[in-house]
Amino acid sequence: MFTGIIEGLGEIKSIRSESKSFSLDIDTGDVLENPSLGESVAIDGVCLTIEAWKHSIMSFDVSKETLNRTTFNDLREGNRVNLERAMRLGDRVGGHIVQGHVDSVGTLVKVATSGNGYEVEVEPKIEAMKYIIEKGSIAISGISLTVAKKNKRTFSIAIIPHTWETTTLKFKKQGSKVNIECDMIAKYVENLVKPFNVRSGNDIDESFLGNHGF
Repeated sequence: MFTGIIEGLGEIKSIRSESKSFSLDIDTGDVLENPSLGESVAIDGVCLTIEAWKHSIMSFDVSKETLNRTTFNDLREGNRVNLERAMRLGDRVGGHIVQGHVDSVGTLVKVATSGNGYEVEVEPKIEAMKYIIEKGSIAISGISLTVAKKNKRTFSIAIIPHTWETTTLKFKKQGSKVNIECDMIAKYVENLVKPFNVRSGNDIDESFLGNHGF
C-alpha cells in the first residue's frame, strides 16, 4: 500500500525486453536508502518488487499484465519516474490509500497554468469514468490528487506548484500518457451492489438510492 505522496524522482537507466520478460533498471538516487530485496516500490504509480540492487540502481521485473495496463510500454532510457516506498503502519497518510494497481491509461488533453498553479484535464478509458467523482481522490502516475471537475469523458485536477515541481508532471504536455488508479472504495462498492442489480433488473443510481432512504 502507498499514499500517493511522491518521495522523489528516479531515472530509467536500462530496459531489457525479451519475448517473455521485461525488466527495468532505475537509478533511485537517495530515495531508496537501505533497500531490501522483495520490497515494494511504486514506480509512476505501479507497484513493483525490488529484484536486485547495486548502489542506487534498482532492478524490477515487469509482468505482461502490467505492460498491458500501464504506460510502461512507452518508457525509454533517460525518462524520469515518480517514486514512493510502501507506507508504514503508524505513519501519517498525507494522500489517500493507493494500491499501485493501475486501472487505466489516460491522456492529458489540457495542460495550462492557473493562477500560481496548473490545471490538467485527463481523458481515461471510458470504463474508468464511473469510479471518478468530483472532490474524490485519484492517483495520477502515483500522485495523490483530488478531482476538481468531472465532465462527460474527462476530468480536471488542480496542481499546486510544489506537486508540479517535485513530480514528473512538470515534464508532461498535451497528449502525454499517465497511469490512473481510481479510489478502490468505489470498486468495492460496485462489486457489493452488483448482485442486487442483477436480481432487480434495475441500475442502482441516484434515484434508486433516494427511493430507498439513502
